[in-house]
Amino acid sequence: MSKNSKPILVVAGDPKSIFLEIYFKSLKLIKISNPLILIVDEEILINQMKYLKYQFKLNKLKNENINFKMINNRTINYINVPLKSKNIVNYIERSFQLAIKLLKKDKRLQLINGPINKKKFLKGNYLGITEYLGSKTNNLKNVVMLIFNKKLSVSPITTHVPLKKVHQLISKKRIINHVKLINEFYKRKFNIKPKIALTGLNPHCESNFNKSEEVKVINPTINYLKKQKYNVSGPFPADTIFLKNNFKKFDVIIGMYHDQVLGPIKSIFEFDAINITLGLPFNRVSPDHGPNEKMFGKNKSNPTSLLKAIKFLDN
Repeated sequence: MSKNSKPILVVAGDPKSIFLEIYFKSLKLIKISNPLILIVDEEILINQMKYLKYQFKLNKLKNENINFKMINNRTINYINVPLKSKNIVNYIERSFQLAIKLLKKDKRLQLINGPINKKKFLKGNYLGITEYLGSKTNNLKNVVMLIFNKKLSVSPITTHVPLKKVHQLISKKRIINHVKLINEFYKRKFNIKPKIALTGLNPHCESNFNKSEEVKVINPTINYLKKQKYNVSGPFPADTIFLKNNFKKFDVIIGMYHDQVLGPIKSIFEFDAINITLGLPFNRVSPDHGPNEKMFGKNKSNPTSLLKAIKFLDN
């Protein structure tokens, strides 16, 4: 491993998901420069390899003292986190705890996590993995979900929030922080000042009452950001901003709630996007899809999103 390498920790996530299948496929399809270190139950790893008929050499690591110089991707490098008494929630929690411990210890490390059944794992304590990792690193108020594709990315101001509560969470401070983090990311990663569009909250950016969120919050915030020299526009109606001739004008579209922007980008790019968490003290990405338990063990799942996640960190 070279001095400039940035090893990637990979939390396998939900045991009954398609992740190990697409992980095996990814290792077969691309050459990866940075060392990959899988955090997984050893028995699950071996059983899935046998069941899906993949053959890899295995390199079991001791997490207390990993010698990164001795790691290469000709084998599957892994740290064993045993699944005890079929307690999946505890298993995923211990996997993340280990990853965060190692990330704090070595600043070169990066993180990919596999899909997780949020309802079972988070149990209403966190809105999503973005907020879970934000809380565990004391950055809860400073994390942003960015669903990234080079042609167009999207980001919701609110994530897994019931629609009836969204309007309560739209604020000038929240929008400004969102735009700042996205702008910093694009400048740092691509050396560009991104063109950012913001949607409105209400249909057609209007409503049948006098003081809509557009009037009270969104319009004044966009005007403020323009004065601060951010390249922002809007608010745009969500039903037309994703028309081809409209979205091509922007690098990022920020929406007011989850499905307002995630539905359209998945329709446009399908699996060709990744989930990046901005605002953490380390790089974290994940495939932009769930565990897909119905496809577990069928060896028919598309690895594109995981391939994109690995490639994004492998530079």
